[in-house]
Order: sequence, then structure tokens, then C-alpha cells
Amino acid sequence: MSDEVRETIQRLVDVETKSWDEKDIEPFLAMIHPDMAWPFAPNADAHDPIDWVFVLGRFDEEGWRHGYNELFAAHDLIHKHRKTAKIEVAPTEDAAFAVVDIDTLWRNRATGADFQWKGRVCKIYTKLRTGEWKFYWQTSALNFPPRP
Repeated sequence: MSDEVRETIQRLVDVETKSWDEKDIEPFLAMIHPDMAWPFAPNADAHDPIDWVFVLGRFDEEGWRHGYNELFAAHDLIHKHRKTAKIEVAPTEDAAFAVVDIDTLWRNRATGADFQWKGRVCKIYTKLRTGEWKFYWQTSALNFPPRP
């Protein structure tokens, strides 16, 4: 069964990847758990959560849709490299996480400024009582190994 769960988690990672490729946020939003809250590190070396902040609050589908669509409208996707380094499944097979190395570069059409998501993230997923898997939480993109 764990192989089946790992394949399910990889499919969810791939759904998110495809959302960035196609600038179509709907499949990504559909996989997010409604209780998700997502703190962010201020930079890729801020491994200590004492420094983390909330940019967004609890998942708000309409607000997040608006924000991502603004990102897509204002930026070109220059490159996107993502590699799943590990998928770990809980012994109960109702929770899992994926470690994904990401390097996504957006360029603002008006200013030419780059906006990059780069580092290692840990994506946490939970299986609902209905059997459906949802994206529950993620760390910020952090440098590994951490820089001194």
C-alpha cells in the first residue's frame, strides 16, 4: 500500500508543478486542505522558525486565487526545475510528506525584476476520512545544507 500512497503524493506534487507551468491555479487550489495555514521564512537561510512570518492567513480560496492570478498576469515564468528528493508515508498511511527541491524563476513584465522560489521544501499531505488526499502545509524554500 505504501507504494500506492507514494504514487498518490507524487501525483499531487505534479499537479502543483503543472499549475505553475500552465499558469492555471485551479488544480492547485482544489488540492489544498481548507484549514491550511502557511508561514514563510523571510529568506532561504532562515531555518529557525522564530524568524518566520505569515504573508497570508488561513487558506482563503478566493483570496489565494486572486493573488496567484495577479502573479501570473504580472510575471513570465523563466524556468521551473523541481525534483522530488523523498516521499515519506506515515505507518498509518493517512499522512505523508514530500521533500522537493525547487527552483522557479518569475520575471516581472513591467520592471524586469526577478522573483525566485529556490530551495528545499517539505510538503505535508493528509488523507481525509473520505479517502481524499489534501495538501496540508509546506515549509518555505530553504537552503540545504544551511549556509553558515
